[in-house]
Amino acid sequence: MDSFGHHFTLEIFGASHAPNVGVTLRGVPASLSLAPDDFLADILRRKSGAKGTTPRIEADLPEIDDRRASDGTLTITFANRNYRDGDYRDFTDIPRPGHADFVALAKYGSLRNGWFSGRMTLPLVAAGVVAKKLIAPLRVEARLLEVGGVDFTDTAAVEQRLDTAIKEGDSLGGIIECCCTGVPVGLGEPFFDSMESLLSHALFSIPGIRGVEFGDGFAAARMTGSQHNDPIIDAAGHTARNGAGGINGGITNGNPVVFRIAAKPTPSIRKPQRTFDFAQGTLVDYTVPGRHDVCFALRVPPVVEAVTACVFADLLL
Repeated sequence: MDSFGHHFTLEIFGASHAPNVGVTLRGVPASLSLAPDDFLADILRRKSGAKGTTPRIEADLPEIDDRRASDGTLTITFANRNYRDGDYRDFTDIPRPGHADFVALAKYGSLRNGWFSGRMTLPLVAAGVVAKKLIAPLRVEARLLEVGGVDFTDTAAVEQRLDTAIKEGDSLGGIIECCCTGVPVGLGEPFFDSMESLLSHALFSIPGIRGVEFGDGFAAARMTGSQHNDPIIDAAGHTARNGAGGINGGITNGNPVVFRIAAKPTPSIRKPQRTFDFAQGTLVDYTVPGRHDVCFALRVPPVVEAVTACVFADLLL
């Protein structure tokens, strides 16, 4: 499904190699002030052009169709000007290893012109801009921790890691951490609508996400209870540490909600890979054509913020 939410809902449309991509929002109060300039900061953070990102450059200027007063919808559209249909021609016969080509062909009978592309995160970022306005003063901030296993604050090491991957025609993954402050007590429900479940649902909608951990995460499995527990230090429920990541029993406890996500290496790489040619019925050595990020994790932090803000907006509304 290409929609999410119950009270603040978003439905994305378009594709990477189609005329446009966009999102239709419902549940946005008509009184909320919105202008095209509101979207620019987060769009620029996601934009390509820096080392390790795709050479495909788009203007990414939002076109806003505001019908909140009439039918309750707000639609934000972005034109695709710099796409090349030919880049997808081979993938019907030779699905890319690690990509969704094979499953898309098996399920839908076509590649959907880039429906599974990272380009689809642009409308998510647009939805997040609106959601961030709705949830203020609750703040959502994401940052890169690692690129290809290297501490992102070590600029020289990151540059070297990127240069090596570019030279070899390979790709890199990354780890992003998100911290949400000003979160009230009581958001989320036990079991299927737990705060972790809702956030994970949204976060795994971002193409290429391979894991999510909250608070101490997987490290908790190697700790004792006395190490992992968070001592409560005041009547508001604040704790001396935050191993739970701000959530107990699926419900926010008033401390910052903290989680990390793992983004896989971009599957479309220039490095030759052994894979199956369905037209010839044989194994071949294949180099993926087209323009792709070496490390799409570099552009993921604003997307993480966006889907997280959308979850909070849905719950708060």
